[in-house]
Amino acid sequence: MGYPRTNRISEEIKKLVSNMILNELKDPRISTLTSVVDVEVTRDLRYANIFISIYGTQEEQENTMKALKKASGFIRKEMGKKLKLRYTPEPIINMDRSIEKGVYMSDLINKVTQKDDLNEDTE
Repeated sequence: MGYPRTNRISEEIKKLVSNMILNELKDPRISTLTSVVDVEVTRDLRYANIFISIYGTQEEQENTMKALKKASGFIRKEMGKKLKLRYTPEPIINMDRSIEKGVYMSDLINKVTQKDDLNEDTE
């Protein structure tokens, strides 16, 4: 069961943080291929779990995560200015690996289908 208010706040935070990553955060460690995949706000509006997807090498991903975690205070301050809430949620930055898992699964499926095609050709 969804909670419409927390869902609306989650979407608004997603937009705000995406915009901050693109335009306001000037840390050179942040990769240009960084996107906010999802935001989950707790029912009491105290915490916002922000799921970030970063396309790049392992080192670029680690550097971007470090920079974003370091900037979480700035992110919270900006969210507080732009959201009209009694309490500004504490941002918790998490790495989202669903895209990587999807690519991995797609590769596995392709390998299996290629093997099946080879087996059919030999018969």
